[in-house]
Amino acid sequence: MAYAEEMPELDEGPFLKEERSLIDAIAREVAIIIERRQAEEDKSKLQDQLRHADRLATIGQLAAGVAHELNEPLSHTLGFAQLAQKCPGLPKQAEEDIEKAVIASMHAREVVKKLMLFARPMPPKKTQVNLNQLVEEGLHFLESRCVKERIEMVRSFSPDLPEVTADPTQLTQVLVNLIVNAIQAMPDGGRLTVRTLAGEGHISLIVEDTGIGMSEAVTKKIFIPFFTTKDINQGTGLGLAVVHGIVTSHGGSIKVYSKVGRGTRFEVKLPLTGAPDVEESD
Repeated sequence: MAYAEEMPELDEGPFLKEERSLIDAIAREVAIIIERRQAEEDKSKLQDQLRHADRLATIGQLAAGVAHELNEPLSHTLGFAQLAQKCPGLPKQAEEDIEKAVIASMHAREVVKKLMLFARPMPPKKTQVNLNQLVEEGLHFLESRCVKERIEMVRSFSPDLPEVTADPTQLTQVLVNLIVNAIQAMPDGGRLTVRTLAGEGHISLIVEDTGIGMSEAVTKKIFIPFFTTKDINQGTGLGLAVVHGIVTSHGGSIKVYSKVGRGTRFEVKLPLTGAPDVEESD
């Protein structure tokens, strides 16, 4: 006598009902684990951001205090040195020493100025800005320095570039800081390219050099306040930090691309949206 083999009832699909229940239970547990892990990572990132903000606030307070204490005596030192330069009949060695004192004082004054900008950034006074015109005016003042440093300056402006709502003074500062940074990266000369581009909802400012370039480790730290790879008399580590602060205060972004020995490219993106700030009248 042949017995028919009893077969379990199949549900829809390749799995038994019990197997599907088990799979569903495992999937739910895995989802919970993933969600908890994501929450822990988000919490860790938030804590890191808060610690970073706290460090920046502390640095800002320290920088403001140092700048305030240095500003007045530094102004006196520079003033007296410049007066001494006007004295007739100074020995040649004395003239050279006074000139060094003036140069050092002016460098220190620039450091103090950057400290103040970093510690107490001014809110942007926005208006409609023609970026092409602003860049052209800024390059006009820096062109002679490029010639002196044997650097070829290349312009490439997007035609009919839409205006952007921004603070023209602060954008000029961004441009100057990026170009000076590029010039210092080309001690043996090279090519400096400044471009503007129109994108969807934004415009871009690109500053590119053929200088010494940076490693990936350096580019990750390049916007950290007081970080610098330059000599003491060449950089404060605040220029790019100030640039980053200005760009972000405009709702924009800045990225850096660099390779050692091949040069560096900074790309600033500014949104077109937003209305100019209107000053209230009494």
